[in-house]
Amino acid sequence: MVGDGHRTAGTPLRAAQDEAGVPPGVWKGRGLAAVGLTAGDVVSERQAELLLGEGRHPDADRIERELLSQGESPARARRATVLGRPIEHNASPKTEKAKERTPWLAMDLVFRAPSTAHIAWALGDDETRLVLELCQDIARDKTLAWLEDAVAQIRWGSGGKHRKPIREGLIVAVFRHYESRAAESKPLLHDHAVVSIRARRPDGTWGNLSADTMLAHIVAADTLYTLLFMEEVSARLGWAWEPREVTPGRRPVMEIAGIDQRLIGWQSTRRQQIEDALPVLTAKYEERQGHPPGEKAGYALACQAADQTRPPKRTELLSLAELRERWRNSAIRAFGACTVYRLAERARAAATAVWARVRPVVDVVLAAVDVVAVVYVMRGAFARHHLLAEARRHLAYVLRGRPHQPGLDERIVQAVVDDHTRPVGRGRRMTADLRALYPSDTEDQAVLRPLTRRRTAPLYERARLAAG
Repeated sequence: MVGDGHRTAGTPLRAAQDEAGVPPGVWKGRGLAAVGLTAGDVVSERQAELLLGEGRHPDADRIERELLSQGESPARARRATVLGRPIEHNASPKTEKAKERTPWLAMDLVFRAPSTAHIAWALGDDETRLVLELCQDIARDKTLAWLEDAVAQIRWGSGGKHRKPIREGLIVAVFRHYESRAAESKPLLHDHAVVSIRARRPDGTWGNLSADTMLAHIVAADTLYTLLFMEEVSARLGWAWEPREVTPGRRPVMEIAGIDQRLIGWQSTRRQQIEDALPVLTAKYEERQGHPPGEKAGYALACQAADQTRPPKRTELLSLAELRERWRNSAIRAFGACTVYRLAERARAAATAVWARVRPVVDVVLAAVDVVAVVYVMRGAFARHHLLAEARRHLAYVLRGRPHQPGLDERIVQAVVDDHTRPVGRGRRMTADLRALYPSDTEDQAVLRPLTRRRTAPLYERARLAAG
């Protein structure tokens, strides 16, 4: 939490947050009613400590006092405040593994908009800033609602082997941050949504979320958030989006059309540091493994580069108004006042040009072919959530910020499953059915190999070839 790392002993968290210039955390999620909270309530330090640190009711102190006054023993009073099993239940001196086990009571989901959105939020006027913050709120909350409805499951039965839908919903503490907090502050509007592992089973008892199910859907959730954020920005500000290639042969990212690309370099100093360190790590990987890194290995190398180049956090704390003034002055010195003050005007003009040349029409049949070809080349065997993430990327690319029909992403995925895949193994994995995907070329391996196994090209470049 911003403000938590530099406060002196005895300073309340809320006071430290005020000094740091960040808003207080707020509670979100449909599971709040089960613990007596309401969406939008401020997260107190004690509530966070109890629920997210100890797995206990956020009002445990009051409950414990009442039970003690009624004659309950201290042990029983404390046990009554625990949601599910106490975190000590696995403690055992018998094995080293048990001693090393760390209780996991929450997961941190980060909602971060594309770089050009940070730039517009930091350098635009107050009206633009507030609209972009509203877009962030809406996209984040809709994504959390999707996780509640379609993903979150509670562990059930002996050893938690079975899964059931959660009873009400998730309990989430959301903390908003404004900057990168590196030595040289740069704009980085993002939210940390700390999801409690504790949730209620259908019978009302408390248990743990299936963390592996949640983590498996993180990329699908991220692509949904990006798609929704793009749509909100386009609807409220009239801006459009266009793909930007960050690394040749890799996935493009969607950015606001018309915003000077030089500002991305100004805002993303950390990205440049990571990109400078990445070639060395990639070369070592290729020497060790004998081939270029795939998508998963590439992500791991990027994380390693980020860790190696991470600068110390600065201790100076500034309000948002002070930060925005500093960022604006820095951008003006680097690129001139015209670049900064005409940012929104140029974004609107660019949007007009985008809508004039791009027809935001989605063909489910063609989208299914595109999605399965890309996912097959990138992964080989895959699950439904991999297809869902790629379907949402496809919608973002095709629609450029125009709204998509509810359920369109699921329709694309179902078309892929029905028409272009076959099962792999005994689980829920599948792979592309090449006879269905390339009916005219299945017998001609000279055609198929360059499309699906061109090892010298980056994976995403090969995937685009396969998609045709």
